[in-house]
Amino acid sequence: MTRRKGVAVRNTGLVLQRLNWLAASVALAIVGVSTFTQPFGRTRNMVSEVTAFTVAVLALALWTATEHFPAWRARLAGLLPFAWAAMAITCGCASLASSGGPFSLLAAMATVGAGSAFGLAVAGTVTGAGMAAVASVGLAFGVPVWQVLFYPLILFLGLLFGRLERGYRLQAEQSAVLLAKAEQLREEQNRSVTLDERNRIAREIHDLLAHSLGALGVQIEAAQAVLTDQHDIDRAVELLGYARRMATSGLNETRQALHALRAGVPPLPEALAGISSDHQRRYGARVNFEVTGAPRSLSADVGLALTRTAQESLVNTAKHAPHQPVEVRLDYHEGGTALTVASPLPGDAGRQPVLETVNGGYGLTGMRERLLLINGSLQAGPCDGNWIVTAQVPR
Repeated sequence: MTRRKGVAVRNTGLVLQRLNWLAASVALAIVGVSTFTQPFGRTRNMVSEVTAFTVAVLALALWTATEHFPAWRARLAGLLPFAWAAMAITCGCASLASSGGPFSLLAAMATVGAGSAFGLAVAGTVTGAGMAAVASVGLAFGVPVWQVLFYPLILFLGLLFGRLERGYRLQAEQSAVLLAKAEQLREEQNRSVTLDERNRIAREIHDLLAHSLGALGVQIEAAQAVLTDQHDIDRAVELLGYARRMATSGLNETRQALHALRAGVPPLPEALAGISSDHQRRYGARVNFEVTGAPRSLSADVGLALTRTAQESLVNTAKHAPHQPVEVRLDYHEGGTALTVASPLPGDAGRQPVLETVNGGYGLTGMRERLLLINGSLQAGPCDGNWIVTAQVPR
């Protein structure tokens, strides 16, 4: 839409330019026919008419060259005010003759051109010179008063028309510039939205794969421990089979997430309840999930950030505190929404550094960065024998 408006504005400027050229050509043709097809007589001042017509032709040719040939514009633009002034003076004086009325069209075209092409000072000087010449010549040769007043009035009206045209043209040019900037801004916004969407997709894929691969690593590590410590092949096979099912499930979840990225996520309590049940089923660790406060609608970004934080925290508990009960609490309080995941620390609490996760310590750090994007915060650390992860988002 913006591009079409810009094209329309530029086309309007071209139409005005062509109309000016057409009007000047028609006026020149009318004056030429009137001048050279009428019989010569004593009542006609052929010298003034031919001189005025010649000056008009040269002035209009100069104007056409500056308008249609940009390479000549810099060289000839300085001569154009003098050409308009000469045309206004000669054609205005020629119009005072008994048969020179048509020359008033060319005189008016000169003031129109000056008013449209130049500032008020230059255009006013050109018009004033023409009016003064017509008035002085008319009074000197005894031209009727109505003619002495009428023809300068035509020059003045031409100036007004030229100023109106100039104002409209400048407004159209400014509108074209603004529309071009608006189009550029729209393209930049579209590019920014595209980059944001790519980052969101990349973040989602990373989090999904980190969750699935982290859980898979826990199962494989458990199977390895069963083989090396207990030599229980049947139990190891069972764990590896479960790991294979988890890998398949992770791939399915990734595919589903890619299809559902634009559709958002389910309600947060529902999503967290499903994650808690799935964790309990996979790892055999009891997960107690509760919701406190009055549930309210959250944006998709907030719900997704808290969901991914819960997933990463639960996988972390499976790594560092296997088979230990986990408390997951979603609290809708007055200031915002809080998610807390708590699990008992292992016997050697010093083994677990701050924010260490199954993917090398970057999981919860990534969650912290995700929460910062929505003005949230993340805290993780030991408290009263538990490892507690708390995510806060403002209301």
